[in-house]
Amino acid sequence: MLKYLCVALLCMPAILMAQVSQDYAVQLTAVVEATPPSITILWETDPNAIDYTIYRKSTTATSWGTALAILDNAAIGYTDVDVVPDSLYEYRVLRHSTTGVFADGYILSGIAMHATDYRGTCLILNDTSATSGSEALIQQYMFDLAGDGWYPVKIDVDAGLPVESIRNMITVVYLENTDLEAIFLLGHVPVPYSGNLNPDGHPDHLGAWPADGIYGDLDGFYTDYSIDNATASRPENWNVPGDGKYDQVTFPGSIEFQVGRVDMHNMPSFALDEHALLAQYLTNDHAYRTGLWKPESRALVDDNFGAFGGEAFASSGYRNFAPLTGPANTQSLDFISTMQTDSYLWAYGCGGGWFQGAGGIGSTTDMAADTLHTVFTMLFGSYFGDWDSQDNFLRSPLAAGRALTCAWSGRPYWYFHYMGMGATTGACARMTMNNTLLYLANIYTHKVHIALMGDPTLRMFPIAPISDLVLSIPLGTTNLIHLDWVSSPDPVDGYYVYRANSLFGKYERLTPDFIETNTYEDISPLEGRNYYMVKPVRLETTFSGSFYNTGIGIIDSADITLTNIENSHTGTCVISPNPAGNVLYVSMQGNAESLGIIENLQGQCLLQICVYPGSQAVDITSLPGGFYFLHIAGQAIPFIKN
Repeated sequence: MLKYLCVALLCMPAILMAQVSQDYAVQLTAVVEATPPSITILWETDPNAIDYTIYRKSTTATSWGTALAILDNAAIGYTDVDVVPDSLYEYRVLRHSTTGVFADGYILSGIAMHATDYRGTCLILNDTSATSGSEALIQQYMFDLAGDGWYPVKIDVDAGLPVESIRNMITVVYLENTDLEAIFLLGHVPVPYSGNLNPDGHPDHLGAWPADGIYGDLDGFYTDYSIDNATASRPENWNVPGDGKYDQVTFPGSIEFQVGRVDMHNMPSFALDEHALLAQYLTNDHAYRTGLWKPESRALVDDNFGAFGGEAFASSGYRNFAPLTGPANTQSLDFISTMQTDSYLWAYGCGGGWFQGAGGIGSTTDMAADTLHTVFTMLFGSYFGDWDSQDNFLRSPLAAGRALTCAWSGRPYWYFHYMGMGATTGACARMTMNNTLLYLANIYTHKVHIALMGDPTLRMFPIAPISDLVLSIPLGTTNLIHLDWVSSPDPVDGYYVYRANSLFGKYERLTPDFIETNTYEDISPLEGRNYYMVKPVRLETTFSGSFYNTGIGIIDSADITLTNIENSHTGTCVISPNPAGNVLYVSMQGNAESLGIIENLQGQCLLQICVYPGSQAVDITSLPGGFYFLHIAGQAIPFIKN
């Protein structure tokens, strides 16, 4: 892109030559008050401002309607008092400038929004050839999904299947789970190609591009007979009738599902192979979700294009980061060298590119040389937006250590501002894919090349979970299950308790409000096995507003017969270590021996053990690596065997 972008630069009007990317973004934050209810939208001053136009809409509205207000050039904010708590409001602020620059900003805000208990079904399409050896990590990931309110469904797929076969699988899952909301492509799941486009402007790159959004378009009609182009320098971009690559350049309709991909295929610059890189990613995903790794809440922008004829690619960074981490916490620094040692929650980088790098940012080889300490990233430059290529730069942050998402943001801009109020990366990807005129469009909006690299279910503001959840049936009681746990190490307001009748079922909240104690008694449990989940909760106040945020829930279960409860133990059972190797240490309190049964996730009994009061070692060498339950004395204790 650098060659072609430099030619365009020579043609820019002189009035724009002195502009920088920040000039094209109104960096918005919000301050909310509960009594009386108000939302105040704030922005940075601009000496060249003429006026500010304020719009507001609901999250479901498809247009901005008439303006709320038009403010003069001295305005630094707008207070909206026509609001109520527990409702979401989206704002747009447009700024006209004496320099001729048109800038805008977006923010989603609300006051004490209720917690989201259930998020829908997440389908994991698992390329078994890439994830072999990571079965325990995938099970851990599914527990994390369930703990965040998802119903996880995993389907193992073959990387050699036709794309249409994968689309048919998704349709079947949707017919069985009409609340399907997210699709996570794990590994080298077959890559859809579509269109005849070159968003980076290079004639030799005109053709079909990877198009994962097609998997999120349940009812879209895609054809393969009209495009006939075999001139691109990369044969993978060729698109001729009947080759399995689709004709559509623009998504035929709206994308229904959140879609994200983690694909470490064909990345030879990294010392680790595909399997190890995927295992590393899943480990990092768990560490971030559970608060084991907490990056600094700040953002970095490395802009090597500047205003670029008004496209101002890096404005996508400034526009998004303000409501997420605050404008004062957005720093202009070198991308790779800075984050080799310092952590940033968000990062944006752009420069003239090639498949393996971007000018002023670095290359895939640079990424492979050290750990990148960031979570959510955006990159932009030529060629590497076509991400299904060897050592691809857009995928490299996910292999470079801590990064968990990456998007090619510039043509078009991406919109992540919903994450300031607890939304997922996938929801923002879907919003970006579906954008036409609602948000500042730039060019190539609603086109098939828009794709999220990374887990689509990730959110900001993780809270460390509780630990040592223990269920017990007190002696002499009927129809009662007692829960105890150890507090989250993070500051929280309290805890929610949930219950389901299956491990990965839909958990219903038992506590109307959060409880501040570390115990709970269910006086009306279900017949049979009861699965319980406890989540920490706090009122999260962000640069966008406030909402009740929950951490990952921890799950345990107990069996109960409502007409005949038997329990000879006054205490509980504790196991260690977890994950375990070939030996599992079981510590049982009480005064009687108990039969323990180890089951897999399918409920198959794999091992029976006799456990005596005190501590003893149990040989589990015969168990393959995976996720298991030890059922003993009314408890179902989950553990992982490495």
